[in-house]
Amino acid sequence: MKILLVTRGSQGDVYPYLALARELKSRGNDVLLSLPRLFEEQAKAAELNYFLQAFDDIAGMVEEKPSVKDLIEWTNRIIKSQFDELIPLLEERDMLVCSNTEFAAAHIAEYCGKPHIRTGYAPLLPGKTVPPAVFPFSPKRFLVSAQWKFLNTGLNMMVKKSLNGERLRFNMPPIRDQGEYAPSHALNYLMCSRYLGEIDPAWKYTWEAGGYCFNDGFPYNEIVLHNFLEFVKKDGRPTLFFTLGSCNDNERNSFCAKLDNICREENYKLVVGCGWWKTGTHLQNRDGLFLLNTAIPHALIFPHCDAVIHHGGSGTTHSAARSGKPQMAAPLLIDQFYWGGRIFELQVGPKSVKLGKINEKILKKRVLDLMGNPLYKKNAADLAEKIRSEKGLMGMADYIERVGKENKPGLRLAALP
Repeated sequence: MKILLVTRGSQGDVYPYLALARELKSRGNDVLLSLPRLFEEQAKAAELNYFLQAFDDIAGMVEEKPSVKDLIEWTNRIIKSQFDELIPLLEERDMLVCSNTEFAAAHIAEYCGKPHIRTGYAPLLPGKTVPPAVFPFSPKRFLVSAQWKFLNTGLNMMVKKSLNGERLRFNMPPIRDQGEYAPSHALNYLMCSRYLGEIDPAWKYTWEAGGYCFNDGFPYNEIVLHNFLEFVKKDGRPTLFFTLGSCNDNERNSFCAKLDNICREENYKLVVGCGWWKTGTHLQNRDGLFLLNTAIPHALIFPHCDAVIHHGGSGTTHSAARSGKPQMAAPLLIDQFYWGGRIFELQVGPKSVKLGKINEKILKKRVLDLMGNPLYKKNAADLAEKIRSEKGLMGMADYIERVGKENKPGLRLAALP
């Protein structure tokens, strides 16, 4: 089967697709992966057939925290390029698999007459009990339908004009509602845990939830891993891990310094995953502090720590949960607030914190709670067993192959709204 995979964004968005491409290739499928230029070396290392996105400018987007205006302009810039680039690629393939942030995907699949699997790293399907996972606050469990209506209105204002312009160019009738069109013209696959995330009985679309596709096999520096393990095992002090991954925030270093002070006072060891923005590197050469300045699979790191503080990205949240460790989020954008809320609701860690708005005294209380609360440890261990049972990568690959064999034309060429 010839499969076109399309992904963009940061490590948490791209690494699962790299793992998925490897798995599908190992099963004998012909896989073409469209991805940002930033990840070309990883694609080469995995010996994948890949296509670099000419319309991708994620490197510029991550230089600083983008505003809503920046995101809108970025989204509309790439819609035309998606039609131009992906249609020729998909015409030579049997199926399209891409994330729900690829707003042109369903339209391109319709034009090419090919099945389309729309993936999501959070339960982003309109319903009645699970709120949108994109607002800059923890989930509000009231007026959920109204929240989805508000989000859909904003989505249409952001992309519908551009999408209909492209549909006109390709002699396709206009759509009225992107929020309804996209999930109803795709097979929706949630690449997140049904135990960590949520399932809404009111979802009316074709959907499946299979778990996160962990990428434990990307290349890493073995010397750095060895040094990390030596640091953790050199004494019996508890170890706290902190990272913001690929995210940036002006308060990242001051927050890291607060954590360092707290860990010194409480005789904890602190490991800082420096990420794309070199968080914490101003604290070099301090006893009890280890700066992890290169990417290493979470599966090799988190099991050796006692708790994790992170930005709330779907991948990091799932990795901490799989490791069975208590965690706390410091969310910055999009679905990070949702995952931070779920951490607290499931009682695997304290409430989320805001990097620039929490003082050291309150942060210390949260850290002591995170590190010492036995309820978090028990719940985290129970959640880990459930997440490990999902086998997300195998399940996703199985689903893609099953859809390819069934080739349901009624789903790929559904009537336009």
